[in-house]
Amino acid sequence: MNDDRSSAGRIDVISRHFLGRPYKSNPLIGTADTPEVFTASLDGFDCVTYIETVVALYRSSNVDDFTNWLRKIRYDRGLIQWARRNHYMTSWIRNNVREGIISPLSMPAVPMVSRERILNVVPGLSPRRTRLKCVPKRSVLRLQQFLQTGDLIFFASTRKHLDVFHAGIIVRDGKRVLMRHASRSKGFVVEQELSEFLKSNRMAGVIVMRPRPLTRRIGVGT
Repeated sequence: MNDDRSSAGRIDVISRHFLGRPYKSNPLIGTADTPEVFTASLDGFDCVTYIETVVALYRSSNVDDFTNWLRKIRYDRGLIQWARRNHYMTSWIRNNVREGIISPLSMPAVPMVSRERILNVVPGLSPRRTRLKCVPKRSVLRLQQFLQTGDLIFFASTRKHLDVFHAGIIVRDGKRVLMRHASRSKGFVVEQELSEFLKSNRMAGVIVMRPRPLTRRIGVGT
């Protein structure tokens, strides 16, 4: 429990630091036809790079640690290639669970549904079939009791060819459940009530992951 509280506090401080930073659309460099260039910016984010940056900083004790963790989080097995970038969030989640960076949240008695998608919205990537398990939108209120500061929340799309359309970081303020995220519509990194976001957006459900607690600060191998 102490590890969980320490992790939550560290993620709280780091994620709060970036509130108000501008939203940047398509901040990464590289396509199927042009070389991938590893980028690390603290000046602006989309929803994914905001989460990646916060989690990488959380796990780091120096600049080299940060760039190495960011590479490991963003790319399959840390290899900087466009084809190995975690373009779809189901790949991002699966690869970061495998690397021991995040883990699924235990949510006893909270309903789950399974959704199948044929992912084909990234130009240059072959279509891929995926199945995701999520908490349906109608059951998110039952989920909220299990959420803690630092949890990562992913919103499953209702579109047949997309898995996740947005993501953010949970912050608890007493009984209030807030979300920090890089918002395209607002133009910067914001903090808002989770319930407000849920009311304003259509979704198939939510997926929640928890960054693994750190017992000691260690670097990542190359």
